Amino acid sequence: MRTYGLFRRAVQAGSRRPLLIVTLICAIWFAADPHAASAQGDPVRLVAFGDSLSAGYELPPDYAFPVRLEKALKARGHDVIIANAGVSGDTTSAGLARLDWSIPDGTDGVILELGANDALRGIPIDVTRQSLEAIAARLKERGIAVLVAGMLAPPNMGPDYGRAFNALYPDLAARHGFALYPFFLDGVAAEPALNLDDGMHPNEDGVDVIVERITPHVETLIEGIRQTRKQASDS
Repeated sequence: MRTYGLFRRAVQAGSRRPLLIVTLICAIWFAADPHAASAQGDPVRLVAFGDSLSAGYELPPDYAFPVRLEKALKARGHDVIIANAGVSGDTTSAGLARLDWSIPDGTDGVILELGANDALRGIPIDVTRQSLEAIAARLKERGIAVLVAGMLAPPNMGPDYGRAFNALYPDLAARHGFALYPFFLDGVAAEPALNLDDGMHPNEDGVDVIVERITPHVETLIEGIRQTRKQASDS
């Protein structure tokens, strides 16, 4: 897998999206019935919980990762709704601070995509680990299925930092029994034709590559949610 030397340039790329937007979208999403998703035949409701990489930084709204993923899954026959809870510039600590209102009641599953900004800023590994652990514990307590979308540290952070950071995501998934997609930018990082001019954020073609590669993992997440619903309805 090719490394992505230009990653460092985007420590705080772009302006931070107002958190109020995420709040309103998630509130409207479940306004009709916050518990509607519990029924076996209802859509599976997912939240893409991340930073600018999943939020759709500098892209047309229709090309944000959650929108493209939802479209791809529906084309494959899945009844699914995916909310965009990505905020540009978020670290894992910032994500933890907004977790409870970014993930509304009635959410079946979360695609957890956070940590790139931690690595870019050289945030201590223990701080990132503690934030990810706290996020995982809260989601698990709420009975929400999770797909951990891993991240890799930029090589200029050094081998020791890189090894410790890169191990966070498989360790988190294994410890909590979550599904794992090892590297969110797999196939896109360091590919100029698939990134914006900043060399870090995926362009429209890059988003499509991410969606294509992550879709089987999301399908596994959806199947697990369906099975859990069936078991609940049968009991």
